[in-house]
Amino acid sequence: MSKTIAINAGSSSLKWQLYQMPQESVVAKGIVERIGLKDSIFTIKYGEGEKFETVVDIDDHEIAVQMLLDQLIELNILESYDEITGVGHRVVAGGEYFKDSTIITDDVLAKIEELAELAPLHNPANAMGIKAFKHILPDIISVAVFDTSFHTTMPKVNYMYSVPKEYYEKHAARKYGAHGTSHRFVSQRAIEFLNKPEEETKIITCHIGNGASITAVKGGKSVDTSMGFTPLAGVTMGTRSGDIDASLLPYLMRKEGIEDVNEMIDILNKKSGILGLSGISSDMRDVQKAAASHNEDAELAIEIYADRIRKYIAQYIAVMNGVDAIVFTAGVGENAAYIREAVLKPMTWFGIKLNPTVNNLIHGEEAEITAPDSKVKVFVIPTDEELVIARDVQRLSAKLN
Repeated sequence: MSKTIAINAGSSSLKWQLYQMPQESVVAKGIVERIGLKDSIFTIKYGEGEKFETVVDIDDHEIAVQMLLDQLIELNILESYDEITGVGHRVVAGGEYFKDSTIITDDVLAKIEELAELAPLHNPANAMGIKAFKHILPDIISVAVFDTSFHTTMPKVNYMYSVPKEYYEKHAARKYGAHGTSHRFVSQRAIEFLNKPEEETKIITCHIGNGASITAVKGGKSVDTSMGFTPLAGVTMGTRSGDIDASLLPYLMRKEGIEDVNEMIDILNKKSGILGLSGISSDMRDVQKAAASHNEDAELAIEIYADRIRKYIAQYIAVMNGVDAIVFTAGVGENAAYIREAVLKPMTWFGIKLNPTVNNLIHGEEAEITAPDSKVKVFVIPTDEELVIARDVQRLSAKLN
């Protein structure tokens, strides 16, 4: 038996989950927040509802990792570092280099850093987490699990942009997608529920959190997805604009006196979406409260949010020539029944019929929320990206032995 730790490193955070493998049982989990800032928050959950939390200044990711490993021993969760036999790291962008999860070498790490242009908010942070664990646990297997790898099965017709083809040939300018680890997990769970051969299944997965993406999964493989060259494209999100006319950028830059295109891209990434439309918050819970008080901007923001998701679902029904199931996952998808209803209620022509009573009861749990006579099943399936990471560590470790 072995213990595998799954890591999701952000620029100022380190989320993790420790598994007993191959049983896939969770031994402990936690998060380190505000790394590099004052009053960092260090949390471990373990045992039968036990919790350790402290607030202390943590200067960088390596200190966070060292503190995590030492505390796991202090709490008797581990007897020694030797119990950890594998570390799996979530990495957002794998570009065209990585079609699958891979064992991390110096060359792999260099490529992850090189691909920061495709995910500037994520890949540098992912690399920091990898380096920290490599330095402290240099002899155990480290695996990179890429958000983009699930989408490498997309056909050219769906990932190529209608720009001069030499831009793809010279600069790899194409759609890559994101959230692949989540789409992979929930689509596989949906396939188990459908009781039909995997190769015959057609599923649309909706990963809807602060970031959001919709994916068409045919025969267990991604054939199209809403995010593009970067995670900015697709549906309206918490702070991201989603799809817009590219000509809008220079127009707004001239009108607003913005000289640096990076400033404009930053606005589209961090100040747009639900936050920009509502003027209230990027958190759907805050916007819903305002909408309930008849705030027109909040009401419109929710309508646009649902509209854009619905349009992608309809588009992907056309891409696959049908759909067996639609899956909602991630923070909003798993918990906001009113968003699920707003998205699907106008889609009765497609044979989608919600069970409103069941839908309203489901928050963060696995369930079917459609009526018995619905022609398309709709599931709520909580995502588990950390488990996918742990499984890939186990799979690649077995190949070495």
